[in-house]
Amino acid sequence: MRDAMHVLVRPVVSEKTYALMDQGVYVFVVDSDATKIDVRHAVEHAFGVRVTKVNTLVRKGKATRNRRTNTVGSRPDVKRAMVTLAVGDKIDLFEN
Repeated sequence: MRDAMHVLVRPVVSEKTYALMDQGVYVFVVDSDATKIDVRHAVEHAFGVRVTKVNTLVRKGKATRNRRTNTVGSRPDVKRAMVTLAVGDKIDLFEN
């Protein structure tokens, strides 16, 4: 099993993810090599909750260009995991 802090990079903070938190779904940026099982074990170990479902997606990096030298590049791809918790469980990550 991989270390939880190497699998979970950071939580995603946006209006959409705050709305999903009311439904028990939390979104994290994860390591690109992490599997759904790795994400499940990492969240359960790091926060002490029960995970019922994990969905992953890879967001492709945007194309960029340098205006001065006119070179084309791209931002890196980012893998995200949407983690659904069991009923009654929650992560006190953003609670006041």
